[in-house]
Amino acid sequence: MHDGKLDELKPAMAELADFVEDNEPDILSYDVYFSSDEEQMTVVHMHDDPATLKYHMDVTGPKFPPIDEFIELESIDLYGDPGEDIAQQLREKATALGTGRVSIHDFHEGFDHVTTN
Repeated sequence: MHDGKLDELKPAMAELADFVEDNEPDILSYDVYFSSDEEQMTVVHMHDDPATLKYHMDVTGPKFPPIDEFIELESIDLYGDPGEDIAQQLREKATALGTGRVSIHDFHEGFDHVTTN
């Protein structure tokens, strides 16, 4: 996060979260977290399949330019195989907003108890 920009970033992220909720009916969750020292922001979103992630990137991507002045993206961690096209799109996003590091973590074992409202 760029120094002195937190007061501008928080409302911008609230607006982005509202936009996602209003325009992406199939996204499972979209959550924004700030570290207690307010030096880092983490955005976590869950998708049922790669198609909803692709839709998210296509719909929300144009909303990022106003936010990029506030942040320097350190990394994108993706859990599950999105396919090469989406992985490349994420690499391009990461490069445009920061360091360009994208890590893809393959699923091994587990379960989810996800409920929707």
